[in-house]
Amino acid sequence: MSQHKKAASAAKKAKDRLKPNKPVRTPDHPTKSHMVLAKEGGKEKLIRFGQQGVKGAGKNPKTEKEKARKRSYYARHNAQDKNPSKMSARYWSHKVKWMILSGMIIGDAILQCLPNTGTMLT
Repeated sequence: MSQHKKAASAAKKAKDRLKPNKPVRTPDHPTKSHMVLAKEGGKEKLIRFGQQGVKGAGKNPKTEKEKARKRSYYARHNAQDKNPSKMSARYWSHKVKWMILSGMIIGDAILQCLPNTGTMLT
């Protein structure tokens, strides 16, 4: 069985276990780094996004190289659109890989630490 067929069958099984609109990492997928079961209105869609092994520059890139990567990302993905659909990989890629505020992705949850309180949001 090819890698893509294995990934497809695993996705069908995973779709039943996923919580809607909660992105998770997919370290065993051959090409995509994350997946999410996007749900908007009555529609549901399994979306895979992000290149395996590549990190986004985050909200405030520090080096010129990171700033250039972020500009290129925005140019490629039509980031001027202020209201992208939750049913698109662009929306999730932007949210998870490029706009991580003070949070980090650990396992299946996105955790964001609130400053000065020590509490975490999931």
